[in-house]
Amino acid sequence: MSQIKTIAENRRARHDYFIEDTMEVGIVLQGTEVKSLRAGRVNLRDSFARVENGEVFLYGTHISPYEQGNRFNHDPTRPRKLLLHKREIRRLIGKTKEEGYTLVPIRLYFLRGRCKVELALAKGKKLYDKRDAAAKRDATRRAQQAMGREQ
Repeated sequence: MSQIKTIAENRRARHDYFIEDTMEVGIVLQGTEVKSLRAGRVNLRDSFARVENGEVFLYGTHISPYEQGNRFNHDPTRPRKLLLHKREIRRLIGKTKEEGYTLVPIRLYFLRGRCKVELALAKGKKLYDKRDAAAKRDATRRAQQAMGREQ
């Protein structure tokens, strides 16, 4: 039995970027944010991560305020610190300095009670790359349908 409980996925990231490398990182959260995550009230669509002063921060992630949180609620789009080892951060600094690379969260999940982020080192796709990928998907779908009709 798997210990992973997926909260949210960023499917758009796989459409907009070539995923080069992924890593599992921790995230610093407040109490009401964890409760909102357990309820699945999060949006990763416009999220990205950036290395600043030797630390990695996640921007644009919208975690809705907890309904019973009253005055203890958090700002829904505040920057959240990601937890990585120093050597991992140094490697990310080197990679993101290259032209076109960015850090994108792919998935948010609970692993043994702890919230984790699957962070991807990604390179942006051009419009023609997206069209090419869509054409390949359509071709394989038509081939699968044709194989299904033959049997």
